[in-house]
Amino acid sequence: MSELQIGLLAVGVVVVVVVLLFNQFQERRFRKQADHAFRPPEVDPLADAAAPVASHTRDRIEPALREPRFEPDDDDVVIELGEPRLHIEPEPPVAASAPTPAPVPLAETPRTPPPVAPRAPSVPTVAPPAPYDELMEYRVRIQGDGILASAFADAFNQLRGLGKLVRWHGLPSGGEWEEVQPWRDAHYQQLVVTLQLADRNGAVSEEQLATLCSVLTGVAKSHGLRIACDDSTEALERAQSIDRFCVDVDVLIGLNVVARGEGAVNLVRIVREAEAGGMALGADGVFQLLDSRGEPLYALCNHDAEPFTGEVHEGQTSQGVTLQFDVPRVPDGVKVFDGMVTFGRRLANEVGGILVDDNLRPLTDSGIEKIRAQLAQIYERMDARGVPSGSRRALRLFS
Repeated sequence: MSELQIGLLAVGVVVVVVVLLFNQFQERRFRKQADHAFRPPEVDPLADAAAPVASHTRDRIEPALREPRFEPDDDDVVIELGEPRLHIEPEPPVAASAPTPAPVPLAETPRTPPPVAPRAPSVPTVAPPAPYDELMEYRVRIQGDGILASAFADAFNQLRGLGKLVRWHGLPSGGEWEEVQPWRDAHYQQLVVTLQLADRNGAVSEEQLATLCSVLTGVAKSHGLRIACDDSTEALERAQSIDRFCVDVDVLIGLNVVARGEGAVNLVRIVREAEAGGMALGADGVFQLLDSRGEPLYALCNHDAEPFTGEVHEGQTSQGVTLQFDVPRVPDGVKVFDGMVTFGRRLANEVGGILVDDNLRPLTDSGIEKIRAQLAQIYERMDARGVPSGSRRALRLFS
């Protein structure tokens, strides 16, 4: 073997010996540490609790609650319960004769904060829509800061004679739309004045629209208010269209009870039947059957020039009486018409007369069915136009 090989072998032997010695040293040290860690206690934990404990053994401290300590000089009573401290309001003083109860330790109860209701999101205030009927009205809008109602008193009186219905509505600050009364000391942030475009007297004219806008513009300018009038050309077109519609459906049906031959009908019996049927005598001398709104469903009038009176004398007669049915103003008109026919036949039987139509022809069952069919067609047209019979629109248009 060469000297180099011998030297390397010797070095390897030395390294192996060193490693073995180091491992033995480490093993002994770890064994000592393990024996010390797992050494059994010198005192048996199951022995009598009163037995003395070695001085080097640490005493175990158990958690305990201390009795409440009262401070006589303090205004508050503090109950010491370890950490944290609870602060309790003092109880009212107890009379000297009452025994003092023994203090009771209190257990700490975690306090839960009351639930906080979520704040509602703020909604921007939006002014309610003005009372304006786009189908049958022309509109003038007025705006300003604190519009005084009395400023339009003269205009109010002047426009009353315009020939068509004028409506005044005002919006007070933070309120709802209300009808304007110029003699009141009321303030508004907006005014809306409307003019009805048509009624039974015909359509509104261009002159009427111009007068309305001119009168209100003069008042607005004198008080520094802003005013806007709707387009009059478009309003006139709507007025003509509504008027044609009104002419087509404005029908008045009349049924007559007349005597047979050359005789006459007894008015005493007629009045008796009218009152028994729930009809009321109006100031114009006409009996009317009213609905729950106080609007007439059909009417009963005398053929003769004299109207009905509150007192009818025995033997008083007439050539006949007429039942009138205003078609567009009556809700559920077909049903009301059937009721009027039944009432007319009862009147005819009571006075020994006959029920005839406007042409004085006897009213047969086939004739009644033709009238009912015509009524159904009229009511369909009114519904399609957005003016149901007996509705508020219908009452205004056919006034």
